[in-house]
Amino acid sequence: MDLATLKAVEPTEFTEAAKGYRSTSDMASAAHDRVTDQIAVAMRKSLKGEAATEAIGQLTELGKNFHYVQTECGLVASALVAFSYELEAAKKKLEGALADAKAGGLTVNADGSVSYPAAGEQDKDGKLPEGGQAGSLESDAASAILRQSANVNPNPKARLAQDCADRIAAALKEATEADTKWAPKLRALKADDDLTVSDRDWADVSADTRGVETAGKEYLNSLPQPPEKGDAKANAEWWKGLDVDQQAAWLSMRADSVGNLDGLPSTVRDEANRMVLAEARGTAQVEYDAWLKKNPEPTRQTDYINPMTGTIMRGVKVDSVAWKKWEEDRKNAHKSIDGMDAIQKRFDQTGTKGLPEAYLLGFSTKDDGRAIIANGNPDTADHQAVYVPGTTAELGSIEGDINRSVNVWNSADAKAGGKSVSTITWLGYDAPDSVVKDAPFEHYAYDGAPAFNKFLDGLETSHTGDAAPHRTVIAHSYGTTLVGAAAETGNLNTDDVVFAGSPGVKVGHADEMDVPKGHVWNQEAEGDIVPDVGRYGHGGDGLNFRIPSDEQFGANQMTTDTEGHSGYWDEGSTSLQNQALVVAGRGDEVELKPPPDPLASEEVRRAK
Repeated sequence: MDLATLKAVEPTEFTEAAKGYRSTSDMASAAHDRVTDQIAVAMRKSLKGEAATEAIGQLTELGKNFHYVQTECGLVASALVAFSYELEAAKKKLEGALADAKAGGLTVNADGSVSYPAAGEQDKDGKLPEGGQAGSLESDAASAILRQSANVNPNPKARLAQDCADRIAAALKEATEADTKWAPKLRALKADDDLTVSDRDWADVSADTRGVETAGKEYLNSLPQPPEKGDAKANAEWWKGLDVDQQAAWLSMRADSVGNLDGLPSTVRDEANRMVLAEARGTAQVEYDAWLKKNPEPTRQTDYINPMTGTIMRGVKVDSVAWKKWEEDRKNAHKSIDGMDAIQKRFDQTGTKGLPEAYLLGFSTKDDGRAIIANGNPDTADHQAVYVPGTTAELGSIEGDINRSVNVWNSADAKAGGKSVSTITWLGYDAPDSVVKDAPFEHYAYDGAPAFNKFLDGLETSHTGDAAPHRTVIAHSYGTTLVGAAAETGNLNTDDVVFAGSPGVKVGHADEMDVPKGHVWNQEAEGDIVPDVGRYGHGGDGLNFRIPSDEQFGANQMTTDTEGHSGYWDEGSTSLQNQALVVAGRGDEVELKPPPDPLASEEVRRAK
């Protein structure tokens, strides 16, 4: 970029263009919400049949188009603002140098070099006094000798000229670097000339986001930064302190960070995480398709060979060893896609049987993945319930845990007497992968406990209702161990705790769970072996290995009519209805087990 161009350019023109793109992004966002959260929901509630299903499907695709426009235009706006910021800095540097040159009586030439007059006045013969030479200085490798002479030249004009020339050259260099950096980034931010938003389109958006984030680091660093390891209240204050443009920049360039900040409004976290989800889903599909191309499916069926005789059994076919190995690898490659599709499926269920809008409060595909999904807006809910799953929970199998929270919402909503309910699936920790190899260890619980406590604090901070909400924590299996660890090591910000199939919660009594007396509840189903097996790894009170199912623990023992370790959320069951009563603040109506036989000791119970 030459001197004339930088002098003429107006950085505000780029910020004005950014406003146009930002406005388009906002309009697309509003259109997306209207199509997916209002029109499609109304159709699901009132219309049935093939025509309705087809229409809803088309609306869903239209919503994807609006979401794509929202995301890409937001990126363009942020890129233009960041470019304008860097260009403005270069122009201010140039203007400062030009002003100093003018004040010093210097001449700035068209190529950026600076001419200076002789020091002193000419004598009557037109000669300059000693040391009063005139000259022209520029800032490049070829002018090193001139710069050196300026440093020793007694003419102060020479030193000023060199300083101005250096600053002009630096300004031109910065402006050229900004232009060179941002031009390809902006050219890349364009869509295909069709109306289909494909997986590859979203994968491209992901690449675009990384590019804009990397290029715009200087601009982003100039903005107020989120509190380092800040609590929910500090996060909320940071967000409120940003202006609209700054919030938009953080959302478009660092959606992954914004979406996981406890204390921010649920609508903001949901918007950010849906961007991350869409990009991750597209990228994962492109990678999976590449895996299939690289690893073609082997022949599935092969002849069965009798292991006793070694002879081929004619007409008997079995899956080949090679195919079984391929299928296992394929499922692993597709696992994160399964989880992301389950989240999208829940989005698409909004309005079905009265199910409220879903909010994605946390999301990541890193390692086994993370996902936090709310049924209903927790910021406005009168009753909040947070469900913590246990061993083997991961993004790839999140559908079952989402459905459990849906079942709790359906049951609690029916008992809430018109009060609003929000139920949340919280997979915000690395759960043990294996019952045998991992679940006996406590570090998964203690590693995840701080994040859980911060999340609960965030729910309190972001709540906007006139009165504080009633909050219930529901935990299953190893999830109960994490909840106990959270109470042991921090402050469990909840009003009620419900344990289901607990192997132990690291503490030995309900009084240690940070809730009012009588507000710890427990369920142990017939045939669930986890409590009595797990107590020796996670039971509390030292060698007593006490668990919530023990009378001495002090929990309310709920009637449980389901069987085994995974049935506590079966629709229509007493087990589920009891949980719903607690969530709806009607714990006094919970059906409890009859008190144990006083003649039967804890040791006898364990033996049974």
